[in-house]
Order: sequence, then C-alpha cells, then structure tokens
Amino acid sequence: MGYLNGFAVTLRQLFKPRVTTDYRGGRAKPGQPDDKRPKPERLHGRHVLNRYPDGMEKCIGCELCAGVCPAHCIYVRGADNDPAHPTAPGERYGYVYEINYLRCIHCDLCVEACPTQAITESKLFEFSFTNRDDAVYTKAELLVDDEGRPRKLDWEDWRDGDDENTSGWMRATSPSGDRRYAGAVAWSGELGYGVRPPEPADGEPPSAEGESSSHDGEPPSAEGESGHPDGEPPSAEGESSSHDGEPPSAEGESGHPDGEPPSPDESRADGEGGG
Repeated sequence: MGYLNGFAVTLRQLFKPRVTTDYRGGRAKPGQPDDKRPKPERLHGRHVLNRYPDGMEKCIGCELCAGVCPAHCIYVRGADNDPAHPTAPGERYGYVYEINYLRCIHCDLCVEACPTQAITESKLFEFSFTNRDDAVYTKAELLVDDEGRPRKLDWEDWRDGDDENTSGWMRATSPSGDRRYAGAVAWSGELGYGVRPPEPADGEPPSAEGESSSHDGEPPSAEGESGHPDGEPPSAEGESSSHDGEPPSAEGESGHPDGEPPSPDESRADGEGGG
C-alpha cells in the first residue's frame, strides 16, 4: 500500500488553491486570460541604458561593466564627446554598447560596477528569440526613449510595472554595508522617473512618502557619523580610548560593550578632549 501514499499527495493538491496563472505570453485571444505572476521589486530582468533628466546619456564608456561581467556578454567602446553637442557629461560617452543575452546570467554585477547608474535591470524576463542576431541587444535597443521609457521590441512581453523599481538593489543597499547609510539618497535622477525614493530599511515599514524613516532620506554629513573625514573608521592604533600604545579594554577601543562604534557626539568629544 506504500505506493498509494504517493497518489494521496496528488489528490490532496487537487483541492488546494492554485498558485499558477493562465499566462499566454501576450498572444491571448479576446476574452482569454493572460496574467503574469507578481514579481519581486529587485528582480533582475532585461537591461536598460538610462538618461539624465535633461536627456543626456548616463553611460560614459568606461567599460567597467564589461570588465566585471563574469559571462563576458557585454561589449562597450567609448568615444570622445563633441564639445559643441555632447552626448553625455564629461569627455567620453558609450559609442558602442552590446549585450549578448545568450550568455547573460543576470547577476547584476554590471549594475553594481557602473559609476553613473547608467545600466540597470528592469523586471522583464519574458522575451525569447528566433535567431541569434536578435539575442545581441545593441545600444539603440537598450537606450531608453525620449520619455525615459524602455524600448519595447517585438519579441518582448512588456506589462504595466515591468519598468518600475529598476535598480532596486541600489536604493536598498547602503554603502560598504553600513546600516547608518540606509535610506540616504546617493543616486542621480532618471529621465521620466526623477530621483527614485529609497527603499525602507530592513525591518522598517515604509512611510507615507515611500521613504525610510532613518535620517529622513538625508545623507550623512561630509565628515560621516563617526566624526572622521569621508566616514573613515578609526586607525588601527585606536583614536578613542587607547593611550600611548596601551591595549584596549575588554569593552573595545570605543569604550562601548561589544565594540559598538561611538556615537557622533562621543567621537567628537574624544577627539577634542584627547582623553
């Protein structure tokens, strides 16, 4: 009777709510359902090349995305800007930009490496090709249009919301993993979307404005919250409580249990008073 237990599992599933949707890939006939499942906000989908709010391209042709790509699917070549009619801010711009989606693994490392947030990923992953040439996306296909919206190709099934929440990791991740920077705006605006609001910090509910409650979305001061320029941590010798090379106490160099970093007021007081 042991084999009947397997059939019992199948029979029990027949009476449970279905989690699948009736998806027809955008080819549904009138009256037929064609629904996509909801997607996570940080889904890694098809890439887009963004523009600044004034319409200038963000890509500066630095080729960092191509260098960091583990699948070697990105090809970039930069060119000098025309001083009279620049394409992007600075001296250079991305003259050639190609992504081979037969190789791409959507790891998002290119997004993380980009210094200008030029390349981000949308939530679209429902696209397929009938030939290899279509799988190599060119700059003309990746660059957003004059309204800042992704260009929708014939073999792609775009729906409302697929172009929202791009670069979600950028708006949720704090620099160097420092939670004190969570919610701080550290990215530029995008054509058609403006400056996207930061995601709420882990464990914090979003406020009415869609921003986290830490620092009210304001970046830390120029000196950083630790009281050091550029937010650098104390030196190896310790700058808070150790003197003349003496080893730190059991409570840590900052004088706090568990080695917690000093607050802004305490670090400044230590620096001024010298112990």
